Amino acid sequence: MAKPFQIVIAGAGLVGSLLALMLGRRGYQVIVFEKRSDMRQRQMSAGRSINLALAERGIHALRQADLMDDVERLLIPMRGRMLHEVDGQLEFSPYGQRPHEVIYSVSRGQLNALMMTAAETHCEVDIHFQQAVQRIDLVNRTIELCDEVSQTTTQFEYELLIGADGVVSPVRDAIVQATGGNCSIDMLDHNYKELTIPAGAGGSFLMEKEALHIWPRGGYMLIALPNLDGSYTVTLFLPKAGNPSFQLIDEPHELDHFFRTQFPDATALIPDLQAEYFGNPIGELLMKACCYPVPALSRQRLWAGRTRPCELYRFTTYFRSLRELCQAIIRDRYRCCAK
Repeated sequence: MAKPFQIVIAGAGLVGSLLALMLGRRGYQVIVFEKRSDMRQRQMSAGRSINLALAERGIHALRQADLMDDVERLLIPMRGRMLHEVDGQLEFSPYGQRPHEVIYSVSRGQLNALMMTAAETHCEVDIHFQQAVQRIDLVNRTIELCDEVSQTTTQFEYELLIGADGVVSPVRDAIVQATGGNCSIDMLDHNYKELTIPAGAGGSFLMEKEALHIWPRGGYMLIALPNLDGSYTVTLFLPKAGNPSFQLIDEPHELDHFFRTQFPDATALIPDLQAEYFGNPIGELLMKACCYPVPALSRQRLWAGRTRPCELYRFTTYFRSLRELCQAIIRDRYRCCAK
């Protein structure tokens, strides 16, 4: 009897977890290796909550996975943008002309945890955490991993390897080397830092609940997305250098002056501004472009997925091409067995 067709996915983020769920539902044996610990068993690090603005294209992918009944409980509709001027004036700009034309605020962590749990309900899907990819042997189709707790290495065989392991991706590096492809990274001139507007009394929202709040200031801005508990996840986008910049605002009095002059209404709602600004990490923004020869990808039985949140929007197209590749590999496999 032929051994089961085994798919290995590197990365249990949004795309990796959703792929595992969809493939498991179709009877494929899937093993997922994730470098991080299980986010369902720990609190998310301060400054790393990362809300998503989920639109219809991303929701379509979740419907395909039969997840929307569970996901809907995590969503807050945002009917439009609420623009905050320096003088405190507000201007609401709706996303559409009809009541259903909205986008949704959702916690990336909660959405990711839901996807992982759904994937694990299928006996064909196993997720292994704290497993860092060390080496990929494309000729023998093996992947070597290091357990970050025990520091032991293990080797697994695969028939199809899917890279959904983020920007710093060992799978992508192996694909580039094997196919003669190329990747370029462009670091943007801006970084970001997360802050928090806490909930009011009794979990009340201190600003309009159903809006994506934006404080546009030309070369920099502040945004805030609502959370289910009445708080808002606030993100400051600021240049790395120049005036103003993260480099320049490095003292409490400089921070207070900057916020009180540029975001006065937000400042009144962020009681822990100094503690969060100086305590939370600075996030980097970058653009990474990769090009792989498609025939070479197929020969190596690799599939190059991406894990940015926006890739949920393209998920249906990705999954269709992945499913066709799986079917082609299975046909080749049984053709060989028949000879």
